[in-house]
Amino acid sequence: MIYPSIDALLTKIDSKYSIVTIAAQRARELQEDEERQSTLENPTSNKLVGIALEEMHEGNLTIQKD
Repeated sequence: MIYPSIDALLTKIDSKYSIVTIAAQRARELQEDEERQSTLENPTSNKLVGIALEEMHEGNLTIQKD
């Protein structure tokens, strides 16, 4: 994984575990629903997990706190 770096992601979300969980969930959403498109216009990555991480870096994915 080159972009975004783990250090850059940790400035957005405070836990590596949370980063992995959110990225995996978003990648599944993108895979399961073809109509659900990425929020990015031109993602750098071709893989769904990479796209999810890029969305997280842009601030489009966050943790929901109850």
